[in-house]
Formats: sequence, C-alpha cells, structure tokens
Amino acid sequence: MTVSNQPGLWKRLLKNQVVRFVLSAGVGFAVDMLAYYLLYDYVFSNNLYNVLGLDVSRYVLSFAISFFLGVMVNFLITRFLVFSESSLSPGKQFVRFSGVATLGFFANLGILAILVKRLNINPIIARPAAALSLFFLSFFVHKFFSFNLSLRHHAARNHSK
Repeated sequence: MTVSNQPGLWKRLLKNQVVRFVLSAGVGFAVDMLAYYLLYDYVFSNNLYNVLGLDVSRYVLSFAISFFLGVMVNFLITRFLVFSESSLSPGKQFVRFSGVATLGFFANLGILAILVKRLNINPIIARPAAALSLFFLSFFVHKFFSFNLSLRHHAARNHSK
C-alpha cells in the first residue's frame, strides 16, 4: 500500500461504526486512564479518605472521578460521531448512556477490587485491565439501548449505500 492510498483507507475505516466506536471509546479510555494515574499518583496521597461519612480507598476515589470524566468524554464523542443517526433526544440518550455507565462503573469496581485486593495487582495496572475487560460488551449495549439503534436499522442503512 502506498502513502497516497492511505487517506482513502482512513475514509473507509471512519465510515465503519465499530471503528468509530473504538476510536471514541479509546479517547474516553485515555482520558479515564490519564486522570486515574494523575489522581492516584499526584493528587491523593493518603490510603483512605472520608467521603460522605464513608472510608474510601485512594484507588476507589481516583477510579470514581476518572471514570466519570471518561464517561462524559465518551458520551459526547459517541453521540456526535458514532451513533449520530439516533432519533432519541439527547437527554434520553444521556440518561440511558449514564445508566449503562453506572452498571459499568460497578462492574469495573468489582473487577478492580478482585485484581487489587485478591490478586495483589498494582492499581495502576489493574485499572486498565478492568476497563478493557468490559469494552466489547459496551458497544452492543450502547448501540441497542443507549442510542436505540437496531440491527435491522443498521442493515437497511448499509443496503441503501
């Protein structure tokens, strides 16, 4: 493949919804991981913090904040660049996306706790492993639930091109 053919390849790749989702999720993941690293290594120095009367570990507090930031970035990119054909209102999309993200938060938290507490894996390594373990499931949940797009709609759209 020559360099002159690469822009055509990028255009074809970017027409693919899964590729756009991977890029969107990748940017959200990068924001999440960077924020986690900065919060865990540079912002929170104590092992425990009292948040609303609960003792919260440094890795859980860092995770909660970084996850929220990643979700916000991921929602915006996904809404405008991946599933832009959705007819649901932006508010309904956000509520659904946030609901799925909340379930993902607790799934990630559970996996993170197992990796850190049971397997003694460093939180900086355990965090991306937990996030990546749920990545592929999130595409289908967001496509069919958050943005209310069916396989039939996607197939009909591809045949009309």
